[in-house]
Amino acid sequence: MRLTVSGLALTPVKAMRLRAVASVDLTSSGARGDRCFYVIDERARMVNGKPFGELQAVVADYDERRDELALTFADGERVSASVVCDGEIRTSFFGVERIDRLLHGPWSDALSERIGRPLRLVQTRVGVDRGVEGAASLISRASLARLARAAGTGSVDARRFRMLIEVDGAEPHEEDAWVGRRVRVGTALLSFNGHVGRCAVTTRNPDSGLVDLNTLRALSSYRHGHPSSEPLPFGIYGAVLEPGTVSVGDRVSVQGW
Repeated sequence: MRLTVSGLALTPVKAMRLRAVASVDLTSSGARGDRCFYVIDERARMVNGKPFGELQAVVADYDERRDELALTFADGERVSASVVCDGEIRTSFFGVERIDRLLHGPWSDALSERIGRPLRLVQTRVGVDRGVEGAASLISRASLARLARAAGTGSVDARRFRMLIEVDGAEPHEEDAWVGRRVRVGTALLSFNGHVGRCAVTTRNPDSGLVDLNTLRALSSYRHGHPSSEPLPFGIYGAVLEPGTVSVGDRVSVQGW
């Protein structure tokens, strides 16, 4: 069966709600407009939806041309302003030190008020978890269907896994074998470097942020101990060797497959 791109999703602010898009421009640092910003706590540590599920209920919009960032909260309140930076800040991103740019504007106060903790926004050049080696991530629709069967539910929303690219036409977990291979997706060429190990973020509803599905138990029921680069794998990540445009409906070609 022909492999095609069946979905694309991104968010300008890491940990906030993913939104479906029709196409993305892939660069060596990831999809343009994706995870340009992230949230840090009072100790300058990056925080995500694992401790703060409420972040997933926030919709972020970034107009790159006008350099404006807007956050829309669950109650409908919208906070928008031009992006102005207040100098550099040393942060901890999954324990790795980074130097990024601290934002000056209304977003931090609005987030802090709702979360109940001092939070700030930071602008970054590479917002994906694994740096340029993980600039793109991919999961197959068949793998999602296989997980749904294990979980005893009709379907599993792909946004739980916060992947950039969803493909159709593969067998369940066929993408596992693409690690170490080059894959042409649209006009971009990717080299997949590893499997994505899973954590409790995936148990949260991608709209509300509330825990409502034990994805880890379902994965463990048939994926525990599966040979992989990270434990409890679901999906893969890789580098962008040749930048290009990826659109829903584009062909996916695995070299040497």
